[in-house]
Amino acid sequence: MDEALRDEPVDPDVVASDLVYRGAIWDVRSDTVRYNDGRIVRQYVVHPGAAAVIALDDEGRVLLIQQYRHPIRHRDWEVPAGLLDVAGESPEQAARRELAEEADLEASSWEPLVSMFTTPGGNDEIVHLFLARGLSTRAEAHHREEEEADIRMRWVPLEDAVTAVLEGRLRNGILMTGVLATAERLRRSGAEH
Repeated sequence: MDEALRDEPVDPDVVASDLVYRGAIWDVRSDTVRYNDGRIVRQYVVHPGAAAVIALDDEGRVLLIQQYRHPIRHRDWEVPAGLLDVAGESPEQAARRELAEEADLEASSWEPLVSMFTTPGGNDEIVHLFLARGLSTRAEAHHREEEEADIRMRWVPLEDAVTAVLEGRLRNGILMTGVLATAERLRRSGAEH
């Protein structure tokens, strides 16, 4: 029997590691690593990680939010997500917090969906995605600031979100991964939504 296909952790000999830039949210490091028969130098963003939510309602619709993202100069469609920046908070707890903060929702059912390295050649970020169902509106709305101040929300049939991803109309990587993983999970379980 073949071994299960999986990413392999590696612990190379890091001979030098320098902080190049200290930022408000993440830093940039430059590492010199012994690898194979030589040395390589790589600069990368050190990221705290994130959690994201695919909120699926009883009608098979997924919640999408739209907000301004300065690096890409777009108001892109996303799913509720945020940094793992609260000490002692698990990825699922962060996902619950983000659903409450960005959409004023809570869910009675939470399932781990997938975890993804967003840009393994440029940062060490890992995003944990969760499927949330049994949704209800929170009694108290969250006060939003900065990019979140003008968040727009839209409930989209999952199939329409998949089509928009495949047609290149939705390009946010976390949204794409979450929507496609949710569709495949439901297909494999034989569920409508």
